[in-house]
Amino acid sequence: MSDAAWAAYEKRLHRVSAHIYAHLDEELDLDRLSEIACLSPHHWHRIYRAVHGETLAATVKRLRLQRAAADLVQTDLAVEAIARRSGYPNIQSFNRTFKAVYGLPPARYRREGSHRVFETSATEGNPAMYDVTLRQIDPLALVGVAHSGSYMAIGQAFETLYGTLFARSLFRPDMEMIGIYLDDPELVATEKLRSFACVTATDDVPVEAPLTPRKIDGGQYAVLRHKGPYADMPKAYQWLYATWLPQSGRAIRDSVMFEKYLNNPRDVAPTELLTEIHLPLK
Repeated sequence: MSDAAWAAYEKRLHRVSAHIYAHLDEELDLDRLSEIACLSPHHWHRIYRAVHGETLAATVKRLRLQRAAADLVQTDLAVEAIARRSGYPNIQSFNRTFKAVYGLPPARYRREGSHRVFETSATEGNPAMYDVTLRQIDPLALVGVAHSGSYMAIGQAFETLYGTLFARSLFRPDMEMIGIYLDDPELVATEKLRSFACVTATDDVPVEAPLTPRKIDGGQYAVLRHKGPYADMPKAYQWLYATWLPQSGRAIRDSVMFEKYLNNPRDVAPTELLTEIHLPLK
């Protein structure tokens, strides 16, 4: 497909992605999403898969299960309510599907999932049991898309970012995925949280809306390597601040934290996701 043809689909990619994230509680079939894209289901499905590497149905399923995992870890919602919210007609089908993807049925995941290893009470006095290293990092030039709202929904900004890069023929396989998070979700209302979905970029990448330039300061960082679902990340942050930092004797530098994503949730199971959390140090 020519560059001009891809460019013509850029707004359609953004429109469909925004609709999916805003209507996860509703029926999201191929025909409806094709109407939003103003293309036939046959053609739109091929375009979407070419850009995003998965089918529309796979995207919807992945996002609903990701949100369900976050609900299990971060809320007291009943499993039955989470199943209904995720579009499953009965608890049995939700249990089977969730276990197939996350390795445990929902109730056990809530009690025993990987987020439990970061409970502060269970790790005090043993900072060596987690993979935290000190690294000196050079400044990084990035290009990104701004996101407002729940950090768990930053995937929408990544969808927009990659759709834009593909449509403008700017994507390169060596681009690294970076998430920048500016606010503390314990102190700032969810709807006001600010973040950026980014990739590494060279200075010659043209930056026009919705793209925006960002940068990461060079310096020393404590890097926690986290393996597991993104829903577990708040527990990892809590452990890093409440347990590792005071025991390390180090002080935080006034610079932004960021996450580097070493693999892609489209390609691996949630239990195999690898993320490096970077905490800037003086």
